[in-house]
Amino acid sequence: VSQQVLEQVLSELQPLCTSEQQFLQEFFCLGCDSVELQALEVRVSTVSSPGPSPSLAHPWEEATTQLLSEIFSCLEPELRAFLDVCNKVHPLGCLQVLVTLSDSVCGTWGPSSAPSSSFLHTLLGSVLLLAKSNFNKCIGTLCKEMEEARTASRTRGGILPCVCRFQELLASFEEVFQTSQRRGELDKAQLRLASSVFSSINSLPSANLKVNTDMVMMENFHHIHNFLCQRNIPCLEGKKREAKQRSREHMEKYITTYLGQPLERLKHFFEGVKARLAQGVKEEEVSFQLAYSKQELRKVIEKYPGKEVKRALETLYRTIHKHLSPEENLLPVVWQAMEQGFIRQYREFEELIQRCYAGAGIALDFTMEDLLSYFNSITMSN
Repeated sequence: VSQQVLEQVLSELQPLCTSEQQFLQEFFCLGCDSVELQALEVRVSTVSSPGPSPSLAHPWEEATTQLLSEIFSCLEPELRAFLDVCNKVHPLGCLQVLVTLSDSVCGTWGPSSAPSSSFLHTLLGSVLLLAKSNFNKCIGTLCKEMEEARTASRTRGGILPCVCRFQELLASFEEVFQTSQRRGELDKAQLRLASSVFSSINSLPSANLKVNTDMVMMENFHHIHNFLCQRNIPCLEGKKREAKQRSREHMEKYITTYLGQPLERLKHFFEGVKARLAQGVKEEEVSFQLAYSKQELRKVIEKYPGKEVKRALETLYRTIHKHLSPEENLLPVVWQAMEQGFIRQYREFEELIQRCYAGAGIALDFTMEDLLSYFNSITMSN
């Protein structure tokens, strides 16, 4: 409602100011080197007015503008007071005011505008600066709220409140600005909000949550990326790419953390083998190291028959399911990435056996085909 009132006020101001200026020019015979103009010049030079006082090219323009400033001396204070009311009535009233004023100034300010509107241009320009200041303060407050938002330690993960708030704000901004040609202030505000919500997500590891923070961060960055893909906001293209990259990074960190659990002792054994190789031990001499002998390797392999590996993978699947929220439906994506990680790990184990234990007849209890069938079986049964 306040926006409609402001639009109506602005739409009526221009013809009012124009008609008043025409009257002044005709009544005082302004626009020529007249005695009246000279008298007015002396008068305006001695009168100080709180209204606009632009630097104009012609004395008659300056005289007319000065008279209009005196006649409409209450106009700027009233407009500023109305802006304050708009800001209080609606949480994003400053946004609506900014758009309305910007469009009004754009519609009347330019090389094609008549000199008769110079007073109004200056007045609206002054009020527009206030609207921009109010809008920037509002965005600063919203950014601070998102950055300082505290996530409850008992949260079950999922999409964070600050991310939901970010979506709501961007949707509201786009709706208000959809008919506006001036998006400079909006673009700056959206970038500030995006940086704040990213900062809020990045602070999760220090929040001592009882959930896996990498998984929560992955889901929230993934959610932001999908949202920005749907919205197609040009100024946030960089943030959209960053969200996608951050989501991928946290998924990789999660997979790295949990990849070794089903084959933990095997993983530790072969990490020791790789460490010996890095220290300069020759491949054919690794098996003569007491802790990495053929006998020790066989003992470790015996701990992981095929059935045990499948059971461990089923446990891992349930763990991933527990860590993920249902909103994003990322379980298939994470499980597939985990499968690819296991395949790489299996191939690394086989390669190290062939390099360091060649001819010993040692092999893992399960094959690549077995591993793929375990993953496929778990996927199909869930």
